Amino acid sequence: MCQLNDRMPITYVSWAPHCSRSDHTARELGGTSHMIYWGRLGSRPSTVWLKYLGQTLETWLVLARERADAVFVMSPPPVAVLAVYLACLIKRSPFVVDAHSGAFQHPRWRLFQPLQFWLCRRALTTIVTSEHLAELVRSHGGHATVVPDVPVSYGTEPHAAPRDDEFTVVCATSFDRDEPIAALFEAARALPEIRFFLTGNPDGPYGLHGLRPPANVTLTGFLEESRYGALLQSAGVVLALTTDDHTMQRGAWEAIYQGTPVIVSDFAILRQAFDEGAIHVDNSPEAIAEAILRMKRWWREYRDAAWRLRARKQERWSSSKKALLDVLQKSASTNPAMGR
Repeated sequence: MCQLNDRMPITYVSWAPHCSRSDHTARELGGTSHMIYWGRLGSRPSTVWLKYLGQTLETWLVLARERADAVFVMSPPPVAVLAVYLACLIKRSPFVVDAHSGAFQHPRWRLFQPLQFWLCRRALTTIVTSEHLAELVRSHGGHATVVPDVPVSYGTEPHAAPRDDEFTVVCATSFDRDEPIAALFEAARALPEIRFFLTGNPDGPYGLHGLRPPANVTLTGFLEESRYGALLQSAGVVLALTTDDHTMQRGAWEAIYQGTPVIVSDFAILRQAFDEGAIHVDNSPEAIAEAILRMKRWWREYRDAAWRLRARKQERWSSSKKALLDVLQKSASTNPAMGR
């Protein structure tokens, strides 16, 4: 039997070009993270089946090569979970689903809900970001573990208060359908003296849709990890906004782990997750602009609060990590295939 202390051999599979949640969860648990993504085939109906077939075969090759005690798999897409389930069925090894909120809420995956819950019932546990989603999984017969966030480190120390002419706003965006990009641009136009940086690829399927950024907005494009981390660390504030309820904001908790205060949307899940070091807004341009000016004026107080929240999040992760390892330990005690 394997001995699980605070780390164990796991393989983490994500059908995505990048995902910091996957990478950092694997790191925290002592495993390896694999991004498997045949992006050159796109997601058109004529080619997506070939894309998924190729990613399935590559997933099976990865799992055959690595001797992990358990496999973690990101959802969406649920097809990735199905590929992992079939491999684990043959190997008689357990798997864990890490379900992002989009797996349950994005319109693209609604037709796949029966498959999603069928797979959740067969997983050791399904990781979700809120109790609301956990109850949804449990109501369909699955086991759920709530993990709101995972520690992210870019090697930072608390930074000094920026001068008025250095205060910058970083918008942690991916240009997805639930992000109020137009409102962000309007807020930036109202604050021409402040520089804004929007991360992520604006050429995706949702993108700019004809919107023109004002002169004080820089579209950074997708940034590799060290540059993205440096941007979060140097920011006066990080904005992470969504129009969807029950959606955790990864960009916001990445910022808090750097000691950078945040502005997030005014939903219950985000009020609970960011109860200090944060301002909550209704996604209107006026509220966003007002929050930025308030953050700039009281930056030291919000920065200190962000570091207090960071410490609490690290403590909560210790509890979440223990809950995950307890589930894996219980499986290890009944499954001789674990710890081979």
